Amino acid sequence: MKPLTKAEEQIMQSIWKLEAAFLKDILEAQPEPKPHSNTVATIVKILVDKGFVGVKPIGRVHQYFPLVSKGEYSSSSIRSLVEGYFEGSFSEAVSFMVQQKDISVKELELLLSEIKKHKK
Repeated sequence: MKPLTKAEEQIMQSIWKLEAAFLKDILEAQPEPKPHSNTVATIVKILVDKGFVGVKPIGRVHQYFPLVSKGEYSSSSIRSLVEGYFEGSFSEAVSFMVQQKDISVKELELLLSEIKKHKK
């Protein structure tokens, strides 16, 4: 799966949240200062071309909807990060977060509990 730029990801976040939206809805969902509507339209077109967003014509306007789920993209991004920075080892990634104090003991216990639950 192709990675998204920061701007593309920001627009995708809005589309995932809205589920189906017109350009004006996507623009309204952007944080301040809001980008120009032409910028948003260009990024949405790029997302359509990349296969992340589908288009449904409704009269003279278009409704946009995600073709790639947030979960699919998140999974692909995390795998790419782990492969690129931690030689494909998720345990090294978690170890790094522990060393950087980015993850607490409580979070690790919840993670272990989740792993055990899915192993059964």
